[in-house]
Amino acid sequence: MEAIAKSKQVKAKPVNNKPGGAYRSVNSQHCLASVLYPGCDTLDKVFKYAKTKFKDKKLLGTREILKEEDEIQPSGKVILGKYTWLSYDDVYIKAVNFGNGLAVLGQQPKTNIAIFCETRAEWMITAQACFMCNYQLVTLYATLGGPAIVHGLNETEVTTIITSKELMQTKLKEIVSQVPRLRHIITVDGKPTTWSEFPKGVIVHTMASVQAMGAKADTGNKQQARPVPSDIAVIMYTSGSTGVPKGVMISHCNIIAGITGMAERIPNLGEKDIYIGYLPLAHVLELSAELVCLSHGCRIGYSSPQTLADQSSKIKKGSKGDVTTLKPTLMAAVPEIMDRIYKNVMNKVNEMTSFQRNLFILAYNYKMEQISKGYTTPLCDSLIFRKVRMLLGGKIRILLCGGAPLSAATQRFMNICFCCPVGQGYGLTESAGAGTITDVWDYTTGRVGAPLVCCEIKLVNWEEGGYYNTDKPYPRGEILIGGQNVTAGYYKNEGRTRKDFIVDENGQRWLHTGDIGEFQQDGCLKIIDRKKDLVKLQAGEYVSLGKVEAALKNIPLVDNICAYASSFHSYVIGFVVPNQKELAELARKKGFKGTWEEICNSPEMEKEVLKVLTEAAMAANLEKFEIPVKIRLSPDPWTPETGLVTDAFKLKRKELTAYYQVDIDRMYGKNVK
Repeated sequence: MEAIAKSKQVKAKPVNNKPGGAYRSVNSQHCLASVLYPGCDTLDKVFKYAKTKFKDKKLLGTREILKEEDEIQPSGKVILGKYTWLSYDDVYIKAVNFGNGLAVLGQQPKTNIAIFCETRAEWMITAQACFMCNYQLVTLYATLGGPAIVHGLNETEVTTIITSKELMQTKLKEIVSQVPRLRHIITVDGKPTTWSEFPKGVIVHTMASVQAMGAKADTGNKQQARPVPSDIAVIMYTSGSTGVPKGVMISHCNIIAGITGMAERIPNLGEKDIYIGYLPLAHVLELSAELVCLSHGCRIGYSSPQTLADQSSKIKKGSKGDVTTLKPTLMAAVPEIMDRIYKNVMNKVNEMTSFQRNLFILAYNYKMEQISKGYTTPLCDSLIFRKVRMLLGGKIRILLCGGAPLSAATQRFMNICFCCPVGQGYGLTESAGAGTITDVWDYTTGRVGAPLVCCEIKLVNWEEGGYYNTDKPYPRGEILIGGQNVTAGYYKNEGRTRKDFIVDENGQRWLHTGDIGEFQQDGCLKIIDRKKDLVKLQAGEYVSLGKVEAALKNIPLVDNICAYASSFHSYVIGFVVPNQKELAELARKKGFKGTWEEICNSPEMEKEVLKVLTEAAMAANLEKFEIPVKIRLSPDPWTPETGLVTDAFKLKRKELTAYYQVDIDRMYGKNVK
């Protein structure tokens, strides 16, 4: 019963009784936390502290590609071996040498240097090298499109970029000529085969050769280059669901405050933990999570979405995915990936014999009831859910989730089937990723937890949306985050910085998040709306597009959905990426024959899908005016490459609207009653 008592405890409370007063975690009522270890106020000091403490312990792991399959199969699948590890000492020496080597190439302290690379050990080594030498690390998602990469590189005026052979060939080659200041390209994984295409004046190095230069260099006069807490550590380009990406300037003290807050929510974090890193390190969630691990003696094993599980696309049938080999205890996931696992397992359940299926459903419902009473179910766990748990290696003790709202159904499913708590977090690049994280024993769904010990949160009235911090039963309003984790603003964008950040009379920085939240009785935050997503219909009702999408995203038939509304019309419409298997099955049931394109373009299948959506919307208690009246089925999925979603898979409404303009006109056509 202890679990229930804990989950009912008040986790945060306002510092004063005024409406709109800031809420703080009960563990930091008097003073917000900002430093992980005494005296370690910059990231280079944090790493030095960890290296001294954990010397020869394993830190970064990479799976070797087995040689006999080196002529990679035509299908692109690989056979991978075991993880090989670098210790804390190894990583430290590699980072020192790399930092010194970059200095030999002319890199000055407090100047920008870019990394454009997949998540891997060399990314972290590069970051640590930059933190030591006070180089400002510019991060760009590996999946950004050409124009966005050019924008980031030119705005930050970098002369050196660190990348991989593959990204150099697929992305950089075609844009190098548009980045006139570029002088050095450093590949982390050996020499690419051809160089002749590069413009004059650009030299390609390998990371190993730069490290060798650094090892030889005379570094007698290095001392003065060390960073101070307010120095910028990272300029992180957000994938921007609106317009060109913006570079967020994150200082050493911002990151340290953020990871201090995060670490406090992970019980018993330490040397026994193994974290699997596969999300983009250019995303604040992944970078923070890995820095939390590095500072607490945990191992980080690298992976990728294509090699994560036994069933992943690049893993050869019959060989092991990364989770099976690594058996991690901690894992971060974005809802998109959790939703995918949820749907896969549910599809498998539907394919079981009716006896197996009924047993699974019985165990599921029994465990749901036991969890809500605060009990555990060891028998169900070992008999029924062990198999599902093995999908992630069988040892996960906490799943961390952030980046977008996680649906209640998916969260519940993760709690039950993976037999571990799901810590749901809320934070922005602008707040160094820190904001709130749920307590591990809090099994309620749909909330993002109490403010972290490093920051405080207040709600400000938003009149246009009708949200007030005096609302009953719970105060509501726009979420403002304050604390040492709130970043310095946007790079070379004073106007936007002034709009989104404020400094109060005590000199504390606050970030206007644009999200709408409510504080519940126990001090936990629930995100209920987003300022940008609110559209006023012709008759004056406000529709939150995000709310409509959240209600409909989780039905098996829907892989993705974008709701659309216009103030010139009285109803909502939607674009839907249907699940291929489910829609094909529905078409078969309805006797509709045709290719995938024909099914998606068929008005009669649109009507059938709309029926299913309408039922789901009613079940989710959407208002009548919030339910889409017409839809368009998209035969092609939305990926970051299409430019219709960001790298974190958030919808880009402007681009989607432009892409579907013809359909919008048709759905709002003159002949609509």
